[in-house]
Amino acid sequence: MTKLDETLTMLKDLTDAKGIPGNEREPREVMKKYITPYSDELSYDGLGSLIAKKEGNPTGPKIMISGHLDEVGFMVTQIDEKGFLRFQTVGGWWSQVMLAQRVTVVTSIGDITGVIGSKPPHILTADARKKPVEIKDMFIDIGAANREQALEFGVKPGDQVVPYFEFTVMNNEKMLLAKAWDNRIGCAIAIDVLKYLKNEEHPNVVYGVGSVQEEVGLRGAKTAAAMIKPDLAIAVDVGIAGDTPGISEKEAMSKMGEGPQIILYDASMVSHKGLRDFVVGVADELSIPYQFDAIAGGGTDAGSIHISLEGVPALAITIATRYIHSHAGILHRDDYENAVKLIAEVIKRLDKETVNKIKFD
Repeated sequence: MTKLDETLTMLKDLTDAKGIPGNEREPREVMKKYITPYSDELSYDGLGSLIAKKEGNPTGPKIMISGHLDEVGFMVTQIDEKGFLRFQTVGGWWSQVMLAQRVTVVTSIGDITGVIGSKPPHILTADARKKPVEIKDMFIDIGAANREQALEFGVKPGDQVVPYFEFTVMNNEKMLLAKAWDNRIGCAIAIDVLKYLKNEEHPNVVYGVGSVQEEVGLRGAKTAAAMIKPDLAIAVDVGIAGDTPGISEKEAMSKMGEGPQIILYDASMVSHKGLRDFVVGVADELSIPYQFDAIAGGGTDAGSIHISLEGVPALAITIATRYIHSHAGILHRDDYENAVKLIAEVIKRLDKETVNKIKFD
């Protein structure tokens, strides 16, 4: 097994943490632990988003860097008489990646292992076997004999259920396999941007944010932005990797390891042209690799932030990731490190005059 360095240890701690929308306490505590040494002040919005403030010049522009704490998962809605759990998906799930997958049910008295089940194919009609099982026909099996035993285990309606997967450095050590890259990688970038700036001069106030409830409507970023009142914002998230079999460049053009993705357009936002051009200019100046992408569906925290207050120029910078919204994703360490460098170097070049130019040119 690969020995984990400081960065990999942080990434493991962040992705191992369990936190679906509305249940972000555990990943928030991990992010707090890692970002505290690089921040001057910690605060929280009313929904539980973590806001770490780092001052360059206390009267300078406010720059918000937002990654979301939550991951897609499930919520227990019912316990049937035989002890099986019915559930609600929380965040977007594709039914074909769910069956027979291991999950963790987080109860008030401890974690319980379960597996997602359905009626076996052996007793289905030939036509039914050809169709994907619908989510409404799935259940979670925790090995309980009946409802009473499930209750004894501590299970209650409303408990979160989280995909189970172990953080793994692959044989190609640049390739990192884990659950919840969406979007603990964004939280890690926010942490490392503040770390990068720790001993750097810059005339801004930087806010590293771990927002809540992104996967159910970009909610925490809106409330965090209301507290911060940023002048500019960058959302960091995962994007689509187009370098797996069967995907054409027309569908997804980004490749892992070829730089962070600068999002031109998604369903939540048309990216701010002035900010986008400035970021691209910094990347070109420093020869930091990057890729452009546009996503017809989906959105990032930038979608909420840019229409908060009187409007905030915003941009999404993402990391090409395979198999998002499933139990296990893969991303490339170089893309992560280049995203940190790019965002931190952008901040070093910002000041009041530059921010006004970005806003109004």
